Amino acid sequence: MPLVTTRRTGLVDQVIDQLRASVTAGEWPVDSRIPPEPDLAEAFGVGRNTVREAVRALAHGGILEVRQGDGTYVRATSEVSGAVRRLCGPELRDVLQVRRCLEVEGARLAAAARTDEDLARLRALLDRRDSHQELGQHQDFVRSDTDFHLAVVACSHNPVLTELYCGLTEVLMASVASTSAKPAHEDQIRHRGLVEAIAAGDVEAAGREAGGFLDELLDGLPTC
Repeated sequence: MPLVTTRRTGLVDQVIDQLRASVTAGEWPVDSRIPPEPDLAEAFGVGRNTVREAVRALAHGGILEVRQGDGTYVRATSEVSGAVRRLCGPELRDVLQVRRCLEVEGARLAAAARTDEDLARLRALLDRRDSHQELGQHQDFVRSDTDFHLAVVACSHNPVLTELYCGLTEVLMASVASTSAKPAHEDQIRHRGLVEAIAAGDVEAAGREAGGFLDELLDGLPTC
């Protein structure tokens, strides 16, 4: 397993990148155990604390799983697939319910406060999101759909709501990954009506559009 000696700048980020690359390239298959911490530290030319921090970050992202007393195992090949594996059932329902609370009010406020610049950004993000969806580019779709929802709440121009919602970015992305994993779900979720309601300044319609698709997701929630 060839590993590149790491430069002494941005050490943790570089180790994260190299660990992720080893997983993506198939050097460490899913469910396999990666080399122990001392071996990785020696191979990368960094301290064990640096390796430990990088492993912790990838475990947080769902790619690795640290099993105390047993070692560290590959859990998924990307953050997106890791999210799909770890966020489902009751936990996903909880996240979608919180999303609904914040996104409905965010959409209502956005309809009342949006600017022309906000609308241009929303439409551009939606076009990008829909393009990734149509091309079946799942990871890009997850990121662009997440960006779109963040932008809708930002259009509320309520800094407290926006900061609160941005704090949920990780679980937001995980919920998008989980609920968009099946083509049937992707076909159901369209956001043109939401953007047009915001553009029209229709507060009630924006709230209905924001809540409607989340209600559909909650009603069709798969079990793990």
